[in-house]
Amino acid sequence: MATAATETEEIPEIQTEEHKLPPHPSAPQQKFRKDYAPPPYTISAVHLDFKLGEDTTLVTSRLHLQPNYGSLPEGTSRPALQLDGRKDIVLVSVAVGGQQLGQDQYLLTEKALTIANLPEGEFELEVVTQLRPQDNSLLEGLYKSSGNFCTQCEAEGFRGITYFLDRPDVMATYTTRMEADEAAYPVLLGNGNLKESGKLEGGRHYAVWEDPYPKPCYLFALVAGKLAMKERAFTTRSGRQVALRIFVQEGNLGKVDHALDSLVRSMRWDEDTFGLEYDLDLFNIVAVDDFNMGAMENKSLNIFNSRLVLASPQTATDLDYSRIEGVVGHEYFHNWTGNRVTCRDWFQLTLKEGLTVFRDQEFTADMNSRPVKRIEDVMMLRSSQFTEDAGPMSHPIRPESYIKMDNFYTVTVYEKGAEVVRLYDTLLGKEGFRKGMDLYFQRHDGHAVTCDDFLAAMADANGVNLDTLGRWYSQSGTPHLHVSSSYDAPSRTYRLTCKQHTPPGPGQDSKLPVLIPIKLGLLGPDGGLGSDMPLRLQGADGSVTDLGSTGVLRFETTEATFTFLDVPSEPVPSLLRGFSAPVKMEVEGQSEAQLLFLLAHDSDPFNRWEAGQRLSRKLLLQLYAAATAGGGAHNAQAVADRCTAAGGVPDAVVEAFRAVLEDETLDGSFKAMAVCLPTGNELLDSLPGGDPPLLHQVRMFVVRQLAARLRPQLEALVKANDDEPGEPYHFTAAACARRAIKNRCLAMLSSLEEPEITAMLLRRVKEATNMTDEIAALGCLVELAGPERDTALAAFYDKYRSEPLVLLKWLGLQATSNAPGNVSLVKGLVEHPAFNITNPNNCYSLFLGFGRSPVNFHAADGSGYEFMGDAVLRVDSINHQVAARMVSCFTTWRQYDSERQAMMRAQLERIVAANGLSENVFEIASKSLK
Repeated sequence: MATAATETEEIPEIQTEEHKLPPHPSAPQQKFRKDYAPPPYTISAVHLDFKLGEDTTLVTSRLHLQPNYGSLPEGTSRPALQLDGRKDIVLVSVAVGGQQLGQDQYLLTEKALTIANLPEGEFELEVVTQLRPQDNSLLEGLYKSSGNFCTQCEAEGFRGITYFLDRPDVMATYTTRMEADEAAYPVLLGNGNLKESGKLEGGRHYAVWEDPYPKPCYLFALVAGKLAMKERAFTTRSGRQVALRIFVQEGNLGKVDHALDSLVRSMRWDEDTFGLEYDLDLFNIVAVDDFNMGAMENKSLNIFNSRLVLASPQTATDLDYSRIEGVVGHEYFHNWTGNRVTCRDWFQLTLKEGLTVFRDQEFTADMNSRPVKRIEDVMMLRSSQFTEDAGPMSHPIRPESYIKMDNFYTVTVYEKGAEVVRLYDTLLGKEGFRKGMDLYFQRHDGHAVTCDDFLAAMADANGVNLDTLGRWYSQSGTPHLHVSSSYDAPSRTYRLTCKQHTPPGPGQDSKLPVLIPIKLGLLGPDGGLGSDMPLRLQGADGSVTDLGSTGVLRFETTEATFTFLDVPSEPVPSLLRGFSAPVKMEVEGQSEAQLLFLLAHDSDPFNRWEAGQRLSRKLLLQLYAAATAGGGAHNAQAVADRCTAAGGVPDAVVEAFRAVLEDETLDGSFKAMAVCLPTGNELLDSLPGGDPPLLHQVRMFVVRQLAARLRPQLEALVKANDDEPGEPYHFTAAACARRAIKNRCLAMLSSLEEPEITAMLLRRVKEATNMTDEIAALGCLVELAGPERDTALAAFYDKYRSEPLVLLKWLGLQATSNAPGNVSLVKGLVEHPAFNITNPNNCYSLFLGFGRSPVNFHAADGSGYEFMGDAVLRVDSINHQVAARMVSCFTTWRQYDSERQAMMRAQLERIVAANGLSENVFEIASKSLK
């Protein structure tokens, strides 16, 4: 691809400061990427023996170690071996080379076991530890969930099982023997292949599992329990038979078919798309109720949060089905991008997670609607990741430092990381990207590597320079792209001038320009009905490159101008097609008429949607300014009066939305997204000193205006997309599209708060034949105050009181509700029998759900902040990872008005000052205050 060159200013190299934090009572230690050094010893083989008991579990770890320190100067002592541990495991004994060590021969602290005077050359080390898994509320290491033993070792949970070199660049083969009471734990599962099993005295039994592939300890897994299993066979492209098994509690066996189907589809897709075949004869998935994360890719023994496995039409929504498909694919894809090739250190986390998120996004797009999937991903990126990028927790996709690695499983590392991987795909094309992936596996299979190794494989396989793309790994913040254009009719030339800058962030005061692929088309005028013009790009040397009707510009300097030749008339530019880079783009002089034109005619589905979003964003910001200028009360009627006085919703916008709703060529899911307004989080980025409840009122004013003026179209779409009586539920793109537009229309109509609409919604809750429609109607009622809301919630609880995963939806809907005075209701739910504070899913649904309410979390009296502050401290005493996710609700405090800033800051200061605060919560709260 030819690029135009212009003069650019010289920019100094980035100066990255170490992110210093205030002192903490337990003196947490920051780790820095620049300090990476290989371990002085490596482990080639691990033999683990678990004696699982009701009171205590005994773990015997036998390690085969080799020196990794090279030659030593004469007279220099061999390095000591420091093994990571945790204060809640009990050290029983240590032996080196078969010789027991006395307590004076090692140093034991809360976090480490250090052994000096080690033998020369290779040696064996045996460590025996004692655990109490039933007391492990952190859900890291070995713990019990619903009476079953299970593990979670990523990122640093293995040190909660035994003392070990708990780091991803220590890769070994594992043999695991476990024994337990056979009646209580008939199923014994480990990594790899089952080598041996049998019965023991006293009603106990054992199993031995052997994993032939070297792996880091974070991929270790063990499950023991009373579980039911469903199995399916898969034949690989080379003809090998693989047994696919899902283990769940007995009563849930009828809800695993979709997960099994998704696994089969993901295995076939990975073979077809990347030529990657599964490497063992067995693949197990186990669903557990208590899990900090969504799922874990342990080699051949994936452990899943049950909400991402179990699904039936009566208990799961279309969104649940989609998430299960995507997460099953994600964890399976990790077998190659994460397991076979893993991270050298945890700073490289995006190497496996960003790449695998990209792979699962592509899988879902191929299985369903590619345009809809792309819009979903960008909506999430803008509402969550852009906000993180603009706040105190801003960090590069490859962080420079951390205290607790658990805190960096972020939307930046995952979703922005996936967008950076997509840059390669956009620049190199599908064929070039595949060549890069092939070389990556050829070079690094079986190794722990870095993001730089991935970039080098992509560059070398395609013979291109990607140095400026590499800057995405080290710079935080969202780049801003400014585009202006000019057309010269006599010479029939069209020029695009692009400028970029990235705002300063924590530890980074100046940023270098990054490589931004700008995928674009030029649309002809009305007479051409918006058809794409041919793109002929002039190079710096005068050569001309034909880019077809959609091209990619390689923009990697502070400023550049791109010149197109033989352009017969002034076009309307369609820029950043498919959201080809994760940037904030401003198009100078882009008029409402041009946006309406793009909404009607752009051949790129994403940019059609984007045009509507830009129209809505512009309108919402104008009306918010009018509502703010009016002062006084912020109730719905007062805000509506100010918005109406400012012009309300223009006819052109209404007609644009009407055209979308009436366009029979458009997918229903696309329509549902096209008439959905930008989120409050997206808008607050442009509103310094923002008032979230006021912004919510402005958004609802616009929704009500659209609902009132588009009511015939909305009601017609509801009727046209209702299921026929007796029609069974199907999870297909077409069926989901029908439900999506129907339920979006119902949500808009519900904003009118008319008695007949409310009664209709209550009837739909009672008569729904699938969870998607039932929860959609209930969600509408929960936003309204009145007896119908209470009736619907009570009936839903009675109906599903024995379905824990469905009750998560019941909790979440109430927590996120913007109905007035909802703080007291949510406080009451904490004591409700349906809520279990030790279960992460419950905390995420209730507490994080409440944090997403712009009205009640941000209540003017500060009651929402106080409630969340109390909840963070209470949960931190149970589960540090969950509490750290909860405290993130406060990280954006600087976005809001001065009164809310003061109240949120006060809660952060209270949290940081609390006695016994975990490192997880301390790191996020203290950085937020910095």
